Amino acid sequence: MKGGSAGMDAQNRGEQPNMEVPECPAGPLDGIRVVDLTTVMFGPFCTQILGEMGAGIIKVEPPEGDIGRQTGATRSPGMSAAHLMKGRNKRSVVLDLKQAPARDALSRLVANADVFVHNMRPQAATRLGIDYDTVAAWKPDIVYAAATGFGEQGPYAERPAYDDLIQGMAGMAGLYGMAAGEPRYAPTVLADKTSGLFLLYAITMALFHRERTGEGQKVQVPMFECIASFLMNEHMQGRTFEPPVGEAGYARLLTPHRRPYPTADGYVCAMPYNNRHWQKFFTLIGQPEMAGDERFATQAARSRNIDALYAIVGECMLERTTGAWLRALEEADIPCGPMNTPEELFEDPHLRAVGMFPEVEHPTEGPIRHIKVPVSFSKTPGGLHRHAERLGGSSRAVLVEAGLTDEEIDRLEQAGATQT
Repeated sequence: MKGGSAGMDAQNRGEQPNMEVPECPAGPLDGIRVVDLTTVMFGPFCTQILGEMGAGIIKVEPPEGDIGRQTGATRSPGMSAAHLMKGRNKRSVVLDLKQAPARDALSRLVANADVFVHNMRPQAATRLGIDYDTVAAWKPDIVYAAATGFGEQGPYAERPAYDDLIQGMAGMAGLYGMAAGEPRYAPTVLADKTSGLFLLYAITMALFHRERTGEGQKVQVPMFECIASFLMNEHMQGRTFEPPVGEAGYARLLTPHRRPYPTADGYVCAMPYNNRHWQKFFTLIGQPEMAGDERFATQAARSRNIDALYAIVGECMLERTTGAWLRALEEADIPCGPMNTPEELFEDPHLRAVGMFPEVEHPTEGPIRHIKVPVSFSKTPGGLHRHAERLGGSSRAVLVEAGLTDEEIDRLEQAGATQT
């Protein structure tokens, strides 16, 4: 706890602890500056990755802070596990944008930025004075990204949107119902994080366009449309054709037998897929003749009879232990793996070997685990270069960089428009 204690001592003396992580290599977005007004997960997940890839993220928060600071496990107020992950590589600046002086300060931040991103509903952004036309007047070549629940052209444009709602509306919960008999939400914030990846690629594509042309633009990333697109990629099926040749829904993914298979002492994940896999699997279970069964001989036939095929696999799996199945399937080169719980991932030999969950010393929170960047770049890998800050940890420093004087910052603080 030495580093954390030192950081606490610095804060008690009124000093800002050093949040920089030394010797972090540059990322491919080094030099890009992002003004980030997003909250919760959708936007912050995107800007977390932008920060890991080297972009300088200025996280603009209201006086009460991003609600994600209070979500989940925590050692101290406002520094939850959620914030320690999504807030890393970001500098926290408090601005109450309901006050005109704070909006003026925001305009000065944007004047030095490449990207402006928020997740407000369209009318709320307009009322607050951060709509595209206004922000583009501050910085004409800005990449302006609106992360919304629904597209501005549709009747749902002003509805609030959260992960569970979008999972239900876009078809995820319904797919669980078709497969398992009861609609359920995925036990991860799938809609938020997947939409965050759409937001990430949209921003980087717009930056690429600006690099070529010098033009900024508005990018709109609506969760509902993103997740509907994401799910329907394989589930269009018969509705791909006009007139339809069948209903939407990919049968292989909807059979109730598609799940980790119970074994004699646990579970195993097995995925015979192509002709060679199935021939080897049928031999493995002592029924090589099944490879010639017209129901299972080809990919098209297996797709039509997938429920019966997976039922056969499920029955066979009960005959051996998990360890025995993993050894046999690996020897036959049939895709397989253990069924891990989240807790078991910390002991997975592959994840341990690649250093997936390294321990780091946080300046105020002490020793914590974080998640390494899962992709790699041979020249510009990026990574953790700045720890997640307490609320307003960089307000004064960032506002000074934007050209505000100490007297102007003091007036903002006295008015409650910022906190440092």
